[in-house]
Amino acid sequence: MSIPSGLKVGPFTTLILLKKRYISFYIFLVWISLFVMQFEFWWYWNLLYESRFIQFVIFLPLLIFIMYLTMVFVSLLFAKILLTITNLIHKPREGVFLRHPKDKDYKYWVIRNVIKKWPIWLAHKFPFPFLDNICFKIFGVKTKFSNSLFEGWVDTEFIYFGKNIVVGQGSVLQSAVIIGNLFIIRKTVIGDNVRIGVHSVVMPGTIIGNNSILAASSITTVGQKLDDGWIYLGAPAKKYKKNVFVKEGIEEMILQQEKSTDEIHKLYEQLYTKRHDKEFVVK
Repeated sequence: MSIPSGLKVGPFTTLILLKKRYISFYIFLVWISLFVMQFEFWWYWNLLYESRFIQFVIFLPLLIFIMYLTMVFVSLLFAKILLTITNLIHKPREGVFLRHPKDKDYKYWVIRNVIKKWPIWLAHKFPFPFLDNICFKIFGVKTKFSNSLFEGWVDTEFIYFGKNIVVGQGSVLQSAVIIGNLFIIRKTVIGDNVRIGVHSVVMPGTIIGNNSILAASSITTVGQKLDDGWIYLGAPAKKYKKNVFVKEGIEEMILQQEKSTDEIHKLYEQLYTKRHDKEFVVK
């Protein structure tokens, strides 16, 4: 299975390079974004350095901020152009393919990831996570700005996100996976109000229904469907119990009752901890 080489977070692309010559895409995007940035600095230097040095120093941090954003959006613009041309040559598609340089679907998947690598890396290093969602949108991923995807490792194509989604730290959301000599691409769909626990893995083709929770350290299978309004747990993920926490006012219903701490804890266990199926075994 293809996974990040370390505990990284945010949208990332594969580290696989099919052939070294494809790195030319990467070098071009780095060069063009740095070129525009240095042009901005050259203009700012000539404008203020000699005539208004104090203003030059005062506004330099703002310039650095603008220069960084310029790098991100210039790299995104040219990456989008390269991706459009690449997709015209060979359109991305779902399926099971061979992990071999002669297989066009595998080869062009690698090329697309090489093109996306630099702008995605730049965007994720920015301290405000909204740039991640901008990257997703520009690369064709359906998502909302209400989604918190910053803490997970998320693929950048063939994924559909609903609204109000939270991805736990170190989780992996995949639309492509390598198993042996097979390469699988399947569309992954995450519904509205979904919570994905820390260190969970969502395999390609997974469909998670609205108002569902995938508990921490759980793993779905390729093409698995998770029903609306359920908590899933385990490896592979199985139904644990109904998700009652999506009900409006659930917190107030618990806290406003005049109960002791032990009684509140028992009520919490009844709502969340107690299994709907006593025979369920976490593997």
